[in-house]
Amino acid sequence: MASFFVENFGCRATQADGAAIERQMLERGLARAEAAAQAQVVVLNTCTVTASADQDVRSSIRRIHRDNPGCQIIVTGCYAQRAPEELARIPGVNWVVGNSHKHAIAEVACNSAPANSFVPLESFAAAQGQILVGDIFAHTELLAAPVFDADTASEKTRPNLKVQDGCNNRCSFCIIPSVRGRSRSLASDEVVREVNALVAQGYREVVISGINLGRWGRDLLQPGKFAALLHAILDRTSLERLRISSVEPMDWTDEVIDIVSSAERIAKHAHAPMQSGSDRVLRLMHRKYRPWHYADKLRKLRAAMPSAAIGADVMVGFPGETDEDFEETRALVAELPFTYLHVFTYSARPGTPAAAMANQVPGPVARERNRILRELAQEKKLTFQRMFIGAAISTITLTHFDGQHTETLTDNYQKLFVSGRHQANQIGSAIVESVSTEGMFGTLLPDS
Repeated sequence: MASFFVENFGCRATQADGAAIERQMLERGLARAEAAAQAQVVVLNTCTVTASADQDVRSSIRRIHRDNPGCQIIVTGCYAQRAPEELARIPGVNWVVGNSHKHAIAEVACNSAPANSFVPLESFAAAQGQILVGDIFAHTELLAAPVFDADTASEKTRPNLKVQDGCNNRCSFCIIPSVRGRSRSLASDEVVREVNALVAQGYREVVISGINLGRWGRDLLQPGKFAALLHAILDRTSLERLRISSVEPMDWTDEVIDIVSSAERIAKHAHAPMQSGSDRVLRLMHRKYRPWHYADKLRKLRAAMPSAAIGADVMVGFPGETDEDFEETRALVAELPFTYLHVFTYSARPGTPAAAMANQVPGPVARERNRILRELAQEKKLTFQRMFIGAAISTITLTHFDGQHTETLTDNYQKLFVSGRHQANQIGSAIVESVSTEGMFGTLLPDS
């Protein structure tokens, strides 16, 4: 029996794609190896959102080829879609399969050519640097399989289910639409089926995600809205806790906010990418909202959910970002009720409008801005967490035990370490006793 190993890079959507590839490989009779060094077929499921993401992939290819020269290396994902020739030239790469043909990975690995190949496929064992990439905008496949936070699925903690892929936006800095294609959704019935299957396996919290999750359903034959999907999961499954990943700010509609705030089974957690607090920079980015629109959404979220985690992605160093622009961002972050931030330094992506813009921000300047926002975010996080000292809070136990504490994740997305060793995947209540930069510390209540 041939063995395989899938190595994933990047975002939750990429990890979900990797889980779907693994599912396909197992269905075709291949055996999962414990590591790339032990596999006959290695699939690198790549990210290309930054230059460093590309470098990580190239380094991994060279390492795998050095340590396991006899294995077949298949490179797929976003980097493969963007620059297949570049990857095909790297020694050890047998196949480069773009996102357009990611659904054919198992066929390629099993030495059976898909019917709609864009290149002549030779014997798999003899292939060197073969490329299988097509028009991503003609792509209608959506690989769907849950991906797990734990090292093994048997730990039963917080699977992530991708229900939407692709993006119809055209942000000037972002390469993702050109490597993932148009927005496409997993039908509501299929989402419900996947969630019910996870519940049957014992999972108690499921995270739904997508590249542009709030646009779910707009592309279906019978179009639907994201709010309808939330209702379907609540009404047609017995899932104890549903968590929503990132949703674009203008898709946090009043209806979605009402559902999330009022449904006890939906985690009190909202992530809304901001990118910049400067109106001028947002226009250069081709974002579809202004800073005051964004601020209004966050204030509505906080009013509806006083104890919710509220987070954002913020980019620093976008081409032409001045000190004044950055100060507008810093001031808006300071003003709004954030509990955490993901701060990114701009990375030029070939083929995007922003890469050709003048006034690229020097690296040291961008890194300093990054540091300032990270420190501000840490202060806001600690201030938020201190509000809960002495209070009981709902939490789910995870797998990590450091000898004294078991790691848990609260309903409102805080890391909480509780005294003692506890079985994973248990939802209960804990008393918060102290807070540090490492997280919150407390004790599970006896009935938990």
